[in-house]
Amino acid sequence: MKKVAVITGGGSGIGADTAKRFAKEGIRVCLFDLKESRAENVKDEIIREGGDAFVLDIDVSDEERVTYGLEQVVKEWGQIDILFNNAGINGTLNSIEEMKAEEWDETIHTNLKSTFLMMKHTIPYMKKNGGSMIITSSINGNRTFSNFGMSAYSTSKAGQVAFMKMAALELAQYHIRVNAICPGAIDTNIEQNTDRKESVEKIEIPVEYPEGAHPLEQKSGSADQVADVVYFLASDASSHVTGTAMYVDGAESLL
Repeated sequence: MKKVAVITGGGSGIGADTAKRFAKEGIRVCLFDLKESRAENVKDEIIREGGDAFVLDIDVSDEERVTYGLEQVVKEWGQIDILFNNAGINGTLNSIEEMKAEEWDETIHTNLKSTFLMMKHTIPYMKKNGGSMIITSSINGNRTFSNFGMSAYSTSKAGQVAFMKMAALELAQYHIRVNAICPGAIDTNIEQNTDRKESVEKIEIPVEYPEGAHPLEQKSGSADQVADVVYFLASDASSHVTGTAMYVDGAESLL
């Protein structure tokens, strides 16, 4: 029987490339995305290539919408084997002093609360047969702390890794594996969800790398390179891997 995957933020970037990679491996894919038109394009491409996919308009920080979406997946395909918690925003980049509470809340809710909600409500569907949950975290908040103005984003990403480790231990009894990826600079459109305030200039400390900031390839990574790692964590090839944060950054965060 084909495995079933739910991907949040599946309409672009890492989510879209992972959906296509999953489909090529025979995995059925449901895309949760607020921007349905982009996700529909991904779905159409998957179907043209012979795969199975459908799209749901889901705000992953809304518990009612999350439970509805997961119910629709199970109604359609009878199971959920893989959850890729990928949806997220950079949010507002601001100094801590000048950041508004609502700016902080938006980033924490979109990135961290949604991870909790998606995992919480997927557990019942995975408890019988096990499964794999993967979270898109970041080098920010885990290895890198010099991206000024990103205190809310980095906090949400650090929180995701801590939550992943707690969940990995708690859910091991059900053979549900939980891991995270921590990408560095990746060519995606996440900058569309970024609001950089002028106050950031006041708090920045110069960080210079004369020989380049990307040691492995001298450039940012690509979404399909990250998708390869996500597929590994979703597949049986990683059957003994859980509670692990995998860095996908070409050594960028080691500088």
